[in-house]
Amino acid sequence: MAVAKQRNVRKGMLFALAGFGLLSLGDALVKSLAGNWPGTAVAALRYTMGALLLGTILFAREGRAGFTCPMPRTQVARGASIALGTSFFFLSLFAMPIAEVTVIQFISPMLVALLSMLLLGERAPRAAIIAAGFAFVGVVMILRPEAVSLGWAVLLPLTAALGISLMMVFNQRVAGQGSVVQMQFLISAFAMPFLLAGSVAGHWSGIAALHIGWPDAKTVGVCAVIACSASLSHALIYQATVEASAAAIAPMVYVQLLVALFTGFAFFDEWPDAWALAGGAVIIASGLWLWRQSGRASHQASSTESQ
Repeated sequence: MAVAKQRNVRKGMLFALAGFGLLSLGDALVKSLAGNWPGTAVAALRYTMGALLLGTILFAREGRAGFTCPMPRTQVARGASIALGTSFFFLSLFAMPIAEVTVIQFISPMLVALLSMLLLGERAPRAAIIAAGFAFVGVVMILRPEAVSLGWAVLLPLTAALGISLMMVFNQRVAGQGSVVQMQFLISAFAMPFLLAGSVAGHWSGIAALHIGWPDAKTVGVCAVIACSASLSHALIYQATVEASAAAIAPMVYVQLLVALFTGFAFFDEWPDAWALAGGAVIIASGLWLWRQSGRASHQASSTESQ
């Protein structure tokens, strides 16, 4: 029995590695579109294609019954959050090295703990507050050299991390309200109008980088690949949680940084400087420490309940 359980954990970790690694490869594809089309438009097209794909799969698996909308207000909040996170993440990839943008997103677990306290009334563990403090020190270390050259653009990855974290908080509220495919479809469907509105606003803002021209075949093809790979990535990560616990696979997320470092160096001639690497190490150490502390707290709570 123990051997079978160990095999399941290993299988779950492999699924998680594949899923997180594929997500990071998708980020590299997004970055390859820099200068071809605005990040806002790329995000809108990616989620439109994703919603169509997921809607087709949902209809094939669940029929019309799959298109219900439990907790509609929270679904709108999920869509708005992922729209904010994705559009600013794509804009970040166009403005900064891919590894730096990726590692800044690792502050999300700490932000989720703090946002859960503010929005859901949950008590933030002391460990989460400490980890968040160290993580923001790491973010400052990463952004310090970029602030002079990028100006306000250094806020892009932080806004992206906030959007993703808000999405995770709202995901907690709708957990168990429908199938995984249904929840993925709903978040894509509700994100679309926000992303389309953001694209139109950017187009008419007068900012040249956000002007939307007619996309070429490469842009449309890359967006289609990104939509499919992202859906597959999320399916692999979900399967990982089926095979093993979320706590067991959580550290596998850091494979994204390894893939980002490789793709940044190999395809975009990017390599983080010493400050960025040190800041990334601080963020990752904070996340791993929080994960370990959370595991200890859960174990102690289980032991107390069993007594």
